[in-house]
Amino acid sequence: MWDNHRTLHILANGLFTLAALIAVFVISPSVINLPIFTLNEVSVGGINNINGEFKHVKREQINSIINSEVAGSFFTVDLDKISNAFEKLPWVRTASVRRYWPQSLEVVLEEHVALARRDNLALVNIHGEVFNAVTDKWLPAFTGPVENSHEVARQYVVFRKLLKPLQQIIIQVDFSPRRAWRIHTKNGIVLELGREQVEARLELYVSAHGHIISQFKQPITYVDLRYQNGFSVRTLEANRRHSHNPSLKKVV
Repeated sequence: MWDNHRTLHILANGLFTLAALIAVFVISPSVINLPIFTLNEVSVGGINNINGEFKHVKREQINSIINSEVAGSFFTVDLDKISNAFEKLPWVRTASVRRYWPQSLEVVLEEHVALARRDNLALVNIHGEVFNAVTDKWLPAFTGPVENSHEVARQYVVFRKLLKPLQQIIIQVDFSPRRAWRIHTKNGIVLELGREQVEARLELYVSAHGHIISQFKQPITYVDLRYQNGFSVRTLEANRRHSHNPSLKKVV
């Protein structure tokens, strides 16, 4: 540690700041409001922004919060109040604020990275957290209990990876209150996975996909993977493509 110059520099600055704070409060509370401690700079950066630019948070929003919430001197400014104000912005996941001696503040924002939609009313980020914001970006849909969004997000990433060899894009993941999984793909196939061994079942589907396709001349619309020794496959006959009476066949 003593050979790490950066660590020593941070430690020295921290000790200096602490000593200065103690000295100021011991000497006189009136010293706190001296012009030398007037805040004259607030820098705002991001954890996951690109080239210093935020993807969703607007500069007008940042300036508005700085103008309305940053008040007082270096010592009296309310850091929690500023942090809470930034975290109320729709696309801000976390906000941290700290002082830089003797006249500056640094704000670091982490934006949400949207992973999916929930019932067209909210978004789910890559951490499985639900938040309210608006985006025109195409995103898959998650359905099921909101409290299970973290689990659905985690499982979606696994499902997406397993289906990658088939280049099948997931457009919706259903997770029922009974903990049963169903996947909808962009090419119109519904995969019924059930509640048990869902990853193993999906792996089996991927490995047998070529065999399944070879058994049918019509497009497949539904595959039930809950059987131990095969799949239940549903197709629409070519001349009944708009019918509500699909054909069914079990593939072993």
